[in-house]
Amino acid sequence: MAEILKKIDRIKPVYDVTYKIIMAVCKLLLIADILITTMAVAGRYIAFIPDPAWSEEVVLTCMSYMAVLSAALAIRKKAHIRMTALDAYLPKKMIQFLDLLSDVAVMALSLIMIVVGWQYATGLGAKGSYVSMPKVSRFWMYFPVPLAGVAMLVFELEALYDHVKGMVMKGEEGKVKL
Repeated sequence: MAEILKKIDRIKPVYDVTYKIIMAVCKLLLIADILITTMAVAGRYIAFIPDPAWSEEVVLTCMSYMAVLSAALAIRKKAHIRMTALDAYLPKKMIQFLDLLSDVAVMALSLIMIVVGWQYATGLGAKGSYVSMPKVSRFWMYFPVPLAGVAMLVFELEALYDHVKGMVMKGEEGKVKL
């Protein structure tokens, strides 16, 4: 079993790279948000700075990407909301089971986000366009949901693996150390 775990552990750099890419995308989106918002606000008061009509829609779209992608990042860092008030009163096995159940539920949510989000993006989103940018499909407004679903799925697979590995390694204490 330890050999299998060692082989699976080789995938860890893929998770690290995925995390770094998503973090970089979120940072770039935040910079774009700040720059576009600054230009739009300044354009209202300073005559030579343009105030483009598309600024509000682009800022809101960037924010929707950041919101759902940062939720996926929180899964990787185990920084998502979690109720721990009862942890001191529950047996460790029960807490491990509830953590595992929580991860399975989030994985189910990620699959729903992928399937339903893609249906909305390619269905409803593809039929419309942005009001201020008629040539740009509303697909891009709905696309963050399935995209974040994929990111969440990747990080949930890692979390589930970590749970299973922790349980297996605990059972083999003293025998094998990775």
